[in-house]
Amino acid sequence: MKTLTRITCALMALMIAACDNAGNNANANQPAKATIQYPFKVTTTCGMVTDIVKVVAGDKGKVTGLMRAGVDPHLYKPKSSDNSSIIESDIIFYSGLMLEGRMADTFVKAARQGKPAYPVTELIDESYLLEPEDFEGHWDPHVWMDVAAWSKAVGAVAKALSEFDPANAAYYKTNADAYQKQLEGLHGYVKKSIASIPREKRVLITAHDAFNYFARAYDIEVKGVQGISTESEAGLQHINEIVDFIVENKIGAVFVESTVNPRYVESLIEGAKARGQNVVIGGELFSDAMGEEGTYEGTYLGMLDHNATIITRALGGQVPKGGMNNQLSEHE
Repeated sequence: MKTLTRITCALMALMIAACDNAGNNANANQPAKATIQYPFKVTTTCGMVTDIVKVVAGDKGKVTGLMRAGVDPHLYKPKSSDNSSIIESDIIFYSGLMLEGRMADTFVKAARQGKPAYPVTELIDESYLLEPEDFEGHWDPHVWMDVAAWSKAVGAVAKALSEFDPANAAYYKTNADAYQKQLEGLHGYVKKSIASIPREKRVLITAHDAFNYFARAYDIEVKGVQGISTESEAGLQHINEIVDFIVENKIGAVFVESTVNPRYVESLIEGAKARGQNVVIGGELFSDAMGEEGTYEGTYLGMLDHNATIITRALGGQVPKGGMNNQLSEHE
C-alpha cells in the first residue's frame, strides 16, 4: 500500500510537470502569460493548511478553505462547489500524506488542467515520518502535532508561492520567517508545559491515534481508542485493553476530540468506573481540525496552545491560565 501511495504521488507530480511542459511548448513562440491579478485565488483543504497559506500569502492571495471547523478530513467527501473552487483557483495547497485521501482524484484532475497543486508536507523528510503498523503501509499524516515539523510546511508554502509569483518572493519569505519565529515560541511552550506533568501521569488517552508526533516531540505516552484514521472502528478487545491500562496505572483523565464521536471515550470511562476507577473527561482537543473561524483557537497557534494547556492542566502540570498568549477562551 505504501508503494501504491508513492506511485500515486509520483503520477500526480508527473501530470503536473507534463501540464507545465505542454504549456511551455505551446507558448514558446507566443507572448508571456498575463501578469498575475491580485489577489490571486488560492484553494486549500483543512484548516491547518489554510492558516499557513493565509499568513504567508498575506494580501497577495484570497484563500478559500474547503474544510471548516469540526470537519474530519479523513471522512471528507468533496462537494460540487469544492470542485468549482479548485477549477477557478490559481494555485492549490493540501496537506498530503493521504490525509485528504478521498480528494486525490480531484487533485489529479486539477493537475491535468495545469493547476499548480502543492502538498505542504513535501519538505518533510521521509526519515522523520511515522509509519504505524495498523495504517496499511501509509505514513501517519498528523505531522502538525509537532510544531517544529509543521514549521517546515510553512517553508514549503513560501517556496511554492515564490515559484508561482516570483515578483513577491521576498514578501512571502518575510511572512514565513516571522511566522516560523512564532512557531519556535509555541514549540518551546508546548515542550515546557508537557514536561511539567509528573512522569507517572504523563499519559494522553484520546479518541483516535492523532497524537503520535505530539508524543515523540513532547515526551508523553499516547493511546488512541480508534486507529490513525477515524474511518476505523475500535474493537471491544482494544477498548478493554485500554480500560485495563487506565485501571492499572490509575489514570484520572481521558480526552475527547472535536471531530470524533465521543462514544468510545465514554465507553472507557464506563468500563473503568465498573472496576472502581473514577475517570473524567479532561477536555476536548483539536486533532484533525482547528477551532471556530475568527477565534484564537481557530488558528494553528491557538489550536496547539489550547491542546497543550488543556492536556497539561488535566494531567497535573503547570500552565498559565490563559495559555501561552493569554488568549484562550474563558471556558478553557
